[in-house]
Amino acid sequence: MWLKVSRLCVMAMAATLGACAMVPPEPIVVGPLSAPPPAPMPPQAVANGSIYQPTAYGNYPLFEDRRPRNVGDIVTIMIQEKTNAAKSVSTNTDRSGEAGMDIGLSPSILPSELGTRQNFGATGSNAASGAGSSRADNMFSGTLTTTVIGVMPNGNLQVAGEKQIAINRGSEYMRFSGIVDPRSITGSGTVSSTQVADARIEFRSKGVMDEVQTMGWLQRFFLNISPF
Repeated sequence: MWLKVSRLCVMAMAATLGACAMVPPEPIVVGPLSAPPPAPMPPQAVANGSIYQPTAYGNYPLFEDRRPRNVGDIVTIMIQEKTNAAKSVSTNTDRSGEAGMDIGLSPSILPSELGTRQNFGATGSNAASGAGSSRADNMFSGTLTTTVIGVMPNGNLQVAGEKQIAINRGSEYMRFSGIVDPRSITGSGTVSSTQVADARIEFRSKGVMDEVQTMGWLQRFFLNISPF
């Protein structure tokens, strides 16, 4: 009976560790990824005989460009991110000390213990050196079409969007969010990611390729408890 209970405990622990090993990474793009649909409004007929109705949804003034400025408009983000960082440190220290006493001859009136038996010498040194360097190069390019999910009081646009691609048994998704100045949007509705404030870019994958890059649960367990 005790052996059976022990086996069940081991199996439960293994299942728990296996579940912990597959915990998905924490997302960096949070919040809504698309603008909520507007509430349907019943059309109101205006008996003014005009073809152009400025209050109708989707109509723009005659001399106004088509750049996005309202919730639900489309903004295409041209992702052009490139970062380079390098750091190098070096430290060298050297310290030494020496002390000694030599009694060659002592007066006879002094105790014999103060003679040559009291001679001593001591030396010490301490040296340390260390060096380290790190370098990171990242480049990310692509295109993602987002939606205006909010308009700030100063006119800046809050944009967010997501793109998902599934191929066979694997899938990839890319998410983006940030704040765009309408003046930086081109006439074709595009803006560079380098001109987006508070930009958050997330590119992850799910499936076989992601599982291959995940460390096994037993290896993670020993890595967590290892003191080295």
